[in-house]
Amino acid sequence: GTLYVVGTPIGNLEDLSPRAARVFREVALVAAEDTRVTRRLLNHLGARPRLLSFNEHNWRERLEPVFRALEEGDVALVSDAGMPGVSDPGRELVAEAAVRGVRIESVPGPSAVTTALAVSGLPADAFLFLGFLPRRRRERQERLREAATYPLTVTLFEAPHRVRATLEDIALVLGRTAIGSMPRIDPSCTRRCFVALQARRWSISRRHAASSRW
Repeated sequence: GTLYVVGTPIGNLEDLSPRAARVFREVALVAAEDTRVTRRLLNHLGARPRLLSFNEHNWRERLEPVFRALEEGDVALVSDAGMPGVSDPGRELVAEAAVRGVRIESVPGPSAVTTALAVSGLPADAFLFLGFLPRRRRERQERLREAATYPLTVTLFEAPHRVRATLEDIALVLGRTAIGSMPRIDPSCTRRCFVALQARRWSISRRHAASSRW
């Protein structure tokens, strides 16, 4: 069978491509980061494939069940939002599928990284993506110092409960700068200085992709 790496909406269900919807209706199995999240999407589409949890905690024991399913038919790999494998589970499955000679097809979908870049107004002909910063403050600040050595727009992901701490570290390490924010649930975007951002009370659900010119 074919392993389909499928991009899913980052906030608006209308962003799901017709091709992705067709794949979900045709595959026998969907390997999902969180089956509860993906089940809601599948119910919206009226699709009824079998669901298998596949995430950072269980991917080792779930590899063989996925490949057994691929012996009999097609499988879709999804994360909760955006493209699998981009700071999300799935890289290990794709890598192993390539080693085993499994056919792999990408079904492109929304990306929080490129969406944030597109609306930021910042240079995006080349950029640096940091993924999620380290949880420990010292390590996080060191990563920011390394990023500051590149004359590029920098993008990153952050969990909502760490947004304030990360903003404080960015302001401390890099000083005043501009930032663009693309919430995965709320499609509204902001672009302002960090001082203003820190003064604002964040009511954010889910993680963000932030773009900043450093």
